[in-house]
Amino acid sequence: MNDSAKKSLELLFSRYPALESCRADVIAAAETVCDAYHAGGKLIVCGNGGSAADAEHIVGELMKGFLKKRPLPEALREKMKAAFPDDADYLCKNLQGALPALSLVNAVALGTAFANDQAADLVFAQQVLGAGREKDVLLAISTSGNSKNVVYAVETARVLGLRTIALTGRSGGKLKGLADITIAVPDDETYRIQELHLPVYHALCIAAEKEFFEA
Repeated sequence: MNDSAKKSLELLFSRYPALESCRADVIAAAETVCDAYHAGGKLIVCGNGGSAADAEHIVGELMKGFLKKRPLPEALREKMKAAFPDDADYLCKNLQGALPALSLVNAVALGTAFANDQAADLVFAQQVLGAGREKDVLLAISTSGNSKNVVYAVETARVLGLRTIALTGRSGGKLKGLADITIAVPDDETYRIQELHLPVYHALCIAAEKEFFEA
């Protein structure tokens, strides 16, 4: 990661001293996400309930500008102008650079069909099987670390060769021994775990944005 991305992570620990215990894992997670993007991969995210909302939140921060406007590269702007001169100005003015990210929680038709026909707790795993590639990273969110559908998604990702990051509570649950990296925030109460998850994943998104859109 570049210096700006690294400094953004330091801000996380200064603002949330309780997360100092997670320092090494947060830094490793940020490096893993950035490495995946450098390799042409994407981030895949899953979770249940509040963690499902977090998955959607993360994708929203990565697929459009977060702290930065992310203007399109000049080469792409020129292609837009050559291909669609009537619409190019509008497209170039409003489209923003994206970091590819996929949430597994919003595939309603696929999810309900697979849950009805096969197994409800394998809905995330099925999507990892279909969409996951070796260059990708799976970010699995579970406050307990034991959510079966999230665990099965991580197991499938590991078999396929994806890197895996778990975002959990203090114990880490089953995910702690399963994911490549586990960020186990230091709390045991669900809502307080979720309160600490937000600044962690914001920091990961900011680090990635600074790595690729710093200029």
